[in-house]
Amino acid sequence: MAIITLLTDFGLANAYVGIMRGVILGINPAATIVDLTHEVPPQDIGYAAFELGTAWRYFPPGTIHVVVVDPGVGGERAAIAARVGEQCFVAPDNGVLSYVLAEGPAEVVRLTERRYWLPHTSHTFHGRDIFAPVAAHLSLGVALAALGQPHERPVTFPLPRPVRRPDGTWLAHVIHVDRFGNLVTSLPASWQPREGIAGALVAGVRVDAVVRAYAEAPEGAPAILEGSAGYLEIAVRNGSARERLGVAVGAEVVFLTCR
Repeated sequence: MAIITLLTDFGLANAYVGIMRGVILGINPAATIVDLTHEVPPQDIGYAAFELGTAWRYFPPGTIHVVVVDPGVGGERAAIAARVGEQCFVAPDNGVLSYVLAEGPAEVVRLTERRYWLPHTSHTFHGRDIFAPVAAHLSLGVALAALGQPHERPVTFPLPRPVRRPDGTWLAHVIHVDRFGNLVTSLPASWQPREGIAGALVAGVRVDAVVRAYAEAPEGAPAILEGSAGYLEIAVRNGSARERLGVAVGAEVVFLTCR
């Protein structure tokens, strides 16, 4: 039984997601379709890349992930499919697969074989006309190589990496803000366990609380903890760190370490 996931910025107010599901089921009625999220902020490639990067490992081998966050639809950007490990990805070539492709060797093709698309393709809805039918054909056993020519240099953006400074502090950045306003930073907890963190400086505010879980954080005050994605994050219990500190993706975070 093939699993196909969908991740888009379409929202649910219009029929776009339902149409993609219909296209997939029209080609493979036995497919199992999982909606990762359709609430990616419009055109936010970085947000979509992070969400996919934290989710795909939890799916079984053979899963096909479709990502449609595509501000360049109808333009010169390529449409691609990739295999990383035992899973496949179908997406625009705009950086949305950056976290996935950073995981290791990948086989990537440019989608050029129109026999695996819908018969008529628009300039505005490649999710329906290209990505959904390609994913459905993959789920039926069509080989990745049959979908097009090898694509040697897929577009990726540099993943922010924390820097250990001479004074022992870590310079990191906010790489993601979730719907609760939690500030996910680029510092993996595996690099610096929370037990070795003495605090953080964010937008001129010192954060002293270092906790294991949200429930341990002081009410209304920012605290540091390891989030579910494995990165250190700044959160406000029953509030929003984004609103409390007035920062967004890209903001610097300096983590202070225990001497």
